[in-house]
Amino acid sequence: MSAATAAVPARRVRLARVAVAALFLCNGAVFFNVVPRYPQIKADLGLSNAVLGVALAGYPVGALLAGLFAGAAIRRFRSARVAVFGVVATTAAALAISVAPTWIVFGAVLFVVGALDAVVDVAQNAHGLRVQRRYGRSILNSLHGVWSIGAVIGALMGSAAAGLRLALAVHLGISAALFSIVALVAYRFLLPGPEDTERETEARTSAAAEGHPAGPPGERRARRFLPGAAARALAVLGVLAACGSLVEDAGTSWGAIFLRDDLHSGAATAGMAVVAFQSAMTIGRLAGDRVVDRLGQRTVARAGGVLAAVGMGAALAVPTVGTALAGFGLAGLGFATLVPAAMHTADELPGLPAGTGLTVVSWLLRVGFLVSPPLVGFVADLTSLRVGLLTVVAAGVTAVGLAGVLLDRTR
Repeated sequence: MSAATAAVPARRVRLARVAVAALFLCNGAVFFNVVPRYPQIKADLGLSNAVLGVALAGYPVGALLAGLFAGAAIRRFRSARVAVFGVVATTAAALAISVAPTWIVFGAVLFVVGALDAVVDVAQNAHGLRVQRRYGRSILNSLHGVWSIGAVIGALMGSAAAGLRLALAVHLGISAALFSIVALVAYRFLLPGPEDTERETEARTSAAAEGHPAGPPGERRARRFLPGAAARALAVLGVLAACGSLVEDAGTSWGAIFLRDDLHSGAATAGMAVVAFQSAMTIGRLAGDRVVDRLGQRTVARAGGVLAAVGMGAALAVPTVGTALAGFGLAGLGFATLVPAAMHTADELPGLPAGTGLTVVSWLLRVGFLVSPPLVGFVADLTSLRVGLLTVVAAGVTAVGLAGVLLDRTR
């Protein structure tokens, strides 16, 4: 890739960035359209809290079981097709929620939605990393920021539909039509060709600069194949990704409960914990690319770990509404770029088939989302939620210690 191309991406590449950003937005918006309708679904099906919880578990279980097949799907059909038609299939599956007659069917539909979402997530990240290689600088953090914006849009759509008492089938039908059209329009602007096209271009450019023949396609990755080192790196990257999911679950699932039960705030104030966390994380992701390009992924990850650990640690040491909101905000800001950095590094591990490293780390990220709620809840029941939230501090310290495995630069 020439310096000119890296500095000023061609119009084709800029359009590809907009297109993949649209897929991230759709992916965030589709499922979060459903979440605000859970109370209505619970009432319509006559479910207890326990039965609803069992049904909702279908989503992460489906994601875990299907997530490991994402790499194979990408290699067979390419990331652009998997991401786009996966979004369309997800909207159709979400629409089926409106006609689920029992909690078992509802859980089964969520299983399918989770499975499709896991595959789409890996595919859109894989394509985003292809576009990032064309840019020659970081753009993945901003794509994750767009996903957060999509989640907010979806939640607002779902909340508005619930407030207007719009029929669930009509609401999810509108969502399915809107985001399917966006995804299909985006498809024509995504990058063509095999998944390793950009890597092979870089290999030929480097070989020409060094005066060596480039060799056959894929030789550069195969020549550097170190299976033991790759496995160890994937394990460490998986721990980093799990730390990111633990912190995100703490802000999303436990923030409001901590303010309401431990700090005795009102319901409206308690809800601000999620707002503080998600807003800070979105800002961090949208601004993260420039910071990563300037300082490197390792430095940013270490600084973010310190920020989260110190911020949440101080909030738990001196628990007030103000310090708690600041602590959740600093945790969201500190971990904003960690998961994208882990995904980028996994996708660049030498000697692995296209999409394999990204698939494994994405799967371990979802394991973290599945394990985190019962872990924090178990510690909270044994001691207190204040002690349970020390897991955020532990995640920050872990990120500082393991950040050295990350690729420092996105080129």
